[in-house]
Amino acid sequence: MTEKVPRAQYGAQRMMAGAEGKPVAIPMQYPRIMGPNCMKYLQEVVDSGLTVDMVGRFEKAFAEELGVKHCIATPGCTPALATLAAAFDFEPGDEIIVSPIADYGTLQGLVKENYIPVFADAAPGTVNLSAETIEPCITDRTRAILVVHMTGIICDMDPINELARKHDLIVYEDACQATFSEYKGRLAGTLSAAAGFSFDSEKTMGSDIGGCVVTDDDELAERIRFYGQSRGARQEPHFGRRHVVPGYAYRMPQCTAAICLGQLEIVRDQVVHRDKMVRLLTSLIAEIPGITPIPIPDYLNVYSCWMFGFTIDPEQFNCNAEEFAKQVQEGGVPMADIGKMYLMPAACTFLEDMARNKTYPFSIPPASYEYSYSADTCPNARDYLENFVYWPTFCAKYTEETCQQVAEIVRAVADRNRR
Repeated sequence: MTEKVPRAQYGAQRMMAGAEGKPVAIPMQYPRIMGPNCMKYLQEVVDSGLTVDMVGRFEKAFAEELGVKHCIATPGCTPALATLAAAFDFEPGDEIIVSPIADYGTLQGLVKENYIPVFADAAPGTVNLSAETIEPCITDRTRAILVVHMTGIICDMDPINELARKHDLIVYEDACQATFSEYKGRLAGTLSAAAGFSFDSEKTMGSDIGGCVVTDDDELAERIRFYGQSRGARQEPHFGRRHVVPGYAYRMPQCTAAICLGQLEIVRDQVVHRDKMVRLLTSLIAEIPGITPIPIPDYLNVYSCWMFGFTIDPEQFNCNAEEFAKQVQEGGVPMADIGKMYLMPAACTFLEDMARNKTYPFSIPPASYEYSYSADTCPNARDYLENFVYWPTFCAKYTEETCQQVAEIVRAVADRNRR
């Protein structure tokens, strides 16, 4: 039996000033901080001749860490959400309300199952939707609400779940950026019927790749494995496999599971550290006139931040967000950029093409009315991202010195461009 790694032993690596007192570079995720048992678990896979059930071990460990009954490991986050979309087994043309600020991986499964994504707007001044923005989108064809905990900030789930119960809707979570974030003492991924997670190399609990689905629903877990991993096949006596639905083979590789298991042993300490650092950086950035960091809600007990961001007040600066981000990156913050690509109604142009041309399932029927997709359909999200600067390299290597250094870089750019 492997001894559990003491969490305090494997916290973030502190950044130190150079010999001449010059500030060191802002850290990036890579090279990753790796769990000390990663190589041991990989060696087990090799030494066993691929007979060890490392996937099963990881699934059990992750489910126990979250306090859920089922974890179904997948090769990535997009397959995780795709298996969920298939397992819900809605009808073509059924509507799924989804966050407007997300990633294509959130939508891919919906599109492939011929469901119709309906984007609720973001709550004003935030990156997430809310019960208030969801409610106007509900129709008699709505079947589910897919919430995205963008940057690691969990959506306000209690009002969303209450609204869903009122309309008999399923709620599920894209928790890919929120691994071990905490909402009112409850972990992301445990706040709804099911959730998808990401263990891609750049994510909070980074392996080489990987993802999973978690749920407490026994029947749903069985359908996820059937649709997502057994290729929709049932064994028939005297025949063999019969594929009764068009399923998938989305199985996590054993070596990926080995790294995930090793990373799981150190991630909780890293998340505690991320939470402390992002709150510090948020407070420092908030002191800069004209700069507003992503607000951290009071209900968020632990902010497992993967992406840090802020908006600029265009009235106070002589440059737009794109130029501001460029200067922040040139100042030393790796990968600082604008976030317009995360506005899914604008980024997924194929949806507008399909809706305009009434391509199935946008033909009537199965669609019940005409749909439109553009930035203007979600004005709160559009306006927020118009002035949004972010970087996805906020990581467990940040220290108080790092946060001070980043804030100084942002302040210098702000002062340089102030009207």
